[in-house]
Amino acid sequence: MESATSQNRVFRFGLYEADAAAGELRKNGRKLKLQEQPFRVLMLLLERPGAVVTREEVRQALWPADTFVDFDHGLNTAVNKLRDALDDTASNPRFIETLARRGYRFIAPVEVVGGDPAPAPPSAVETPAQPLASRSSLLTHPDELPTTSRGTVRFLFGLIQIMYLCFYLISLGKLGAIEKVVQPMVSRPYWILALVLVTAAVGIPTRLYLLASVSFDSRSLHEKFRKLFPFIFPLDELWALAPFLAVHQLGIGLAFAATAALLYLPFSQRTLMLMGYRTVAIGGGGSGESS
Repeated sequence: MESATSQNRVFRFGLYEADAAAGELRKNGRKLKLQEQPFRVLMLLLERPGAVVTREEVRQALWPADTFVDFDHGLNTAVNKLRDALDDTASNPRFIETLARRGYRFIAPVEVVGGDPAPAPPSAVETPAQPLASRSSLLTHPDELPTTSRGTVRFLFGLIQIMYLCFYLISLGKLGAIEKVVQPMVSRPYWILALVLVTAAVGIPTRLYLLASVSFDSRSLHEKFRKLFPFIFPLDELWALAPFLAVHQLGIGLAFAATAALLYLPFSQRTLMLMGYRTVAIGGGGSGESS
């Protein structure tokens, strides 16, 4: 049974909330069908978000010592039913992380209503404990994203940095051609050239820093990128217009399409950071355990 201190609590995470007193799991206010044992497993995890709840601790809480039961099968069944209710998976968890032969860990930010607040997951990327109503934002919240492998994130993020470096270097190498392109459009093309020089001078060291950080898998990359994002954003949005510098080669339609895609690229970098650095990587070797 869950501890007495949690009896009057409501735990909120993502689109879900678990009411300890009512024994109910709800999604967007709608009650979900969940049996007693899976719900009790959920309560054990929500009481200690970010911490490992061992299989032995679950056994002691759900099945007393004098109970004769196939514990492994019972626990795996309960966790699988819980994951089904949360639309979660063991291979790509958003909420419940399996640690082979050890136990489970709740990896999403948790807000507690009533009683003492539960500790926040140590690897959460953004500030947890925000009411669902206050999370209305144009920017993606970590709860809305799947967790993906850090290797994939590093590869894609590194490619983006290399792409921007190519933009800067090609533009600097063809300043004369850029002047010819913009001269019919503006009366003072040197302002455009000065803007290219200044933004490239800022962008090149920034991209080299991010590329080095992701190459060596800096543990604090997500935090540093979060602080850099307000400064990188206007720079990236400005360089999203770069395809128009090659409008004679690309054509107006393709230049417009490329610019539209580049306008989204700053947000995709932020999303990659949230996906790959929101949780601590699972340690240990592989296992046949699927729940």
